[in-house]
Amino acid sequence: MTTKTDETGTKVPAQRGGAPGAGRPAKEARFADGGGVLNVFSHGFLALWALMIIAPLVWIVISSFKTNAQIGGSAWSWPSHWSFRAFASAWDKGIANYFLNTLIVLVGSVTLTMLLGAMAAYVLARYEFPGNRIIYYFFVAGAMFPVYLALVPLFFMVKNLGDISPLLGLNSYLGLILVYVAYSLPFTVFFLYSFFRSLPTAVHEAAMIDGCSHTRAFFQVMVPMAKSGLISVGIFNVLGQWNQYLLPVTLMQQQHGGDPDRSMLTQGLLNLAQQTGYASDFPALFAGMTIAMLPVLVVYLSFQRQVQAGLTSATLK
Repeated sequence: MTTKTDETGTKVPAQRGGAPGAGRPAKEARFADGGGVLNVFSHGFLALWALMIIAPLVWIVISSFKTNAQIGGSAWSWPSHWSFRAFASAWDKGIANYFLNTLIVLVGSVTLTMLLGAMAAYVLARYEFPGNRIIYYFFVAGAMFPVYLALVPLFFMVKNLGDISPLLGLNSYLGLILVYVAYSLPFTVFFLYSFFRSLPTAVHEAAMIDGCSHTRAFFQVMVPMAKSGLISVGIFNVLGQWNQYLLPVTLMQQQHGGDPDRSMLTQGLLNLAQQTGYASDFPALFAGMTIAMLPVLVVYLSFQRQVQAGLTSATLK
C-alpha cells in the first residue's frame, strides 16, 4: 500500500488511481450496467400501456364524427366529412337528461362523502377515545365488502325507505345519493385517516392554544393543510360514482308508468344502444360515450398535479 504525507507530516494511505468505481465488486458493476436495459423495458411497457388506453378513446371520439355507412365500410378509416350530427342526435335521444341526472346525484354524493369522510377520518386520526380503533376497523371492513353481495337486500331496504318517504325510495335522487355515500365512505375514511395522521401536530396545538374551537381548527387549519389529500380522494370518488352502473340499474328503475325517467348516464348509454335494436345509430352511441368521457377527463387532467402530490405526500410522510 502506498502512503503520502499530509500538511502535518502524518503519513496517510494514498488513494488508488484509476477511473471512479474501478474497485467496485463485479456484481455491483453488472447491476449498474443493466440499468439501461431495465429502463428501456419499463419505458416500453409504459408506452404499450398508454397505447392500450389512449387508442380506444381516440377511436371512439373519431367514430362519433362518422356516419353509419363509414363505420360499416371501414371502422378504422379517417372521417371523410367531420360532422356534429351524431352529438345532436345523442343529445336529443336522452343523453341530456341522463347527463343532468348523473350531475345532480354526483354533486350531492361527492359533497356529502367528502364532508362526512373528512370529519370521521380527522376525529379517528387525531383524538383518542374508547372504541376508536373498532370504529376505524369497521370502516376498513366496509371497503372490503363487494357491492355485488348487497344488491338484493339493498334493493328491499331502499324500497322500504320509500314507504316512509318517497324522497328516499327507489328511483329517487336522494336514495341513490345516500347509497353512494355509504359505499364511498370506507375508502374515503381509510385514505384520509393516514393523511391526517401525517400532518404536523404543532400547528393544531398552536391553534388550540390561541383559543380556536375544535370545529374551527378542523375547517380553518387542518382542512387547508390536507387539501392535496382531499383533492386526490375526491377525484377517485368522482370517477367511481360517475362510472357506476350496478347501483343505478338496481335502484333507479321506474316503479310506475307515471314515474319520471331518472336513469344515470351509464344506463342511458345502454338504452341508447338498445333503442333501435340491430339498426343502432352507432355514431350517436359513440357521441354519447364521448360526452360521458369528457367531464371525467377534464376533471382528472385539471387536478392531475394535485392528485400526484396528495398520493406522494401521504406516502412519504
